Amino acid sequence: MTEEINKLLLATDCEGNTAWHMAAWCDESEIFEKVWDWAKEKLTTEEINNKLLLATDGWGRTVGHLAATCGIPEIFEKVWDWAKEKLTTEEINNKLLLATDCKGRTAWHMAAVWDKSEILEIVWELAKEKLTTEEINNKLLLATNSWGSTVWHMAATCGIPEIFENVWDWAKEQLMTEEINK
Repeated sequence: MTEEINKLLLATDCEGNTAWHMAAWCDESEIFEKVWDWAKEKLTTEEINNKLLLATDGWGRTVGHLAATCGIPEIFEKVWDWAKEKLTTEEINNKLLLATDCKGRTAWHMAAVWDKSEILEIVWELAKEKLTTEEINNKLLLATNSWGSTVWHMAATCGIPEIFENVWDWAKEQLMTEEINK
């Protein structure tokens, strides 16, 4: 019976998403939490880490990307809280916070494109807590997607003044004048 439940918990759809990932994508908080509780009870730490928290779909998106896209802060924050319980700092930084999808977009980029300023602010705070100044500058503020666009470009392109202004303010805090001019 346990083996069947594990298969169900880790089953993926044609795009590589588990039910847990889809619950994050569709803002189904209750299902999201229920699947997490079952996973903690039934799966190994390795399965939770690699097949839920750090798993990517066919587009290379983690649950962090999906939660940032749907823009529900509660789900996004739960992902990070649960990641802190299960993952190393290096895994959180490199495989979740700074993970890129097939188009080079991080959760930071996804929040900007989908006009999710609350998520963008959460990512900013996590970055300040977890990353070095150099990592924040190079892997967040100046990071580009596969088209060479930074989050600031994306906010400008999508016509999102609040995000555009927030990123500008954060860049002024962090970057030197030469870097801003880039």
